[in-house]
Amino acid sequence: MKFYISPAFLQTSEVVDIAKAADDLGYDGLGVPDHVVNLESLATPYPYTRDGQRRWEPFTDWPDPWVLIGALAQVTTRLRFVTTVYIPAMRDPYSAAKAIGTAAYLADGRVELGVGVGWCEEEFTLMGQRFDHRGRRTDEMLRLFAELWQPGWTEFDGEFYRTPRLEMEPTPPHIPIFVGGLSDIALRRAARHDGWIGDLISTEQAIEVARRLHQLRRENGLPVDDFTILTPLTDALVRADYERAAAAGITHILTQPWMFYTGPKATLAEKIDGMKRFRKDLALDG
Repeated sequence: MKFYISPAFLQTSEVVDIAKAADDLGYDGLGVPDHVVNLESLATPYPYTRDGQRRWEPFTDWPDPWVLIGALAQVTTRLRFVTTVYIPAMRDPYSAAKAIGTAAYLADGRVELGVGVGWCEEEFTLMGQRFDHRGRRTDEMLRLFAELWQPGWTEFDGEFYRTPRLEMEPTPPHIPIFVGGLSDIALRRAARHDGWIGDLISTEQAIEVARRLHQLRRENGLPVDDFTILTPLTDALVRADYERAAAAGITHILTQPWMFYTGPKATLAEKIDGMKRFRKDLALDG
């Protein structure tokens, strides 16, 4: 099982040190969340809390994921980077493909593209993108990205995007695609790609999702062994909990280790100490 650090809701000034520490300590990756803006008022309820309220306070940092990953790649050597999750349908596909591809090039193949279809209609509107058909547009954008990231000339004729003969450089290394979401259509989308990304979820729920994803992979004639399932687990505390999850096919854990020791108000030094203690307590280096 691999462990990725989540810098969600941290000050951007801390993230470089967190990434460097994660790289040095032997963590496998860093998960970078995505929002362009945080609107003061929303008619759209936040779908991942019971009361529909956002998990973060106003003026929480949301750095651009591709600028951040490009920078972090220069101060790390082995750490991988995944977006948790990026919303392609909220952008035009060419600017998105250029940003993602450039970051992957700078990271020398250490980038994994985690995507979702998005939930905030007001943010789509502000970005000049339609909220309807965003799932179909996401599917088409992922196909278009694959074409744009190939060397040489390319053309694309889709339902939403028609691309004249062009080329886009630099050509990035291979970029695995992971998909977030719990709906049946989201799980089917994930099963067609390289992996699935979960939100805060219990181990039992994650095991059931893993079972469904493996079933969908087999139905599509696709292998299970190389399929990534990356998620935080709300009730995993000791090594045996993670071993149980791994046995069920959960391959990657997204975590903020300092939350187990110091909590959300941890200083930067306490965060890094928590990362050290977590690896020691789980005997991840043993």
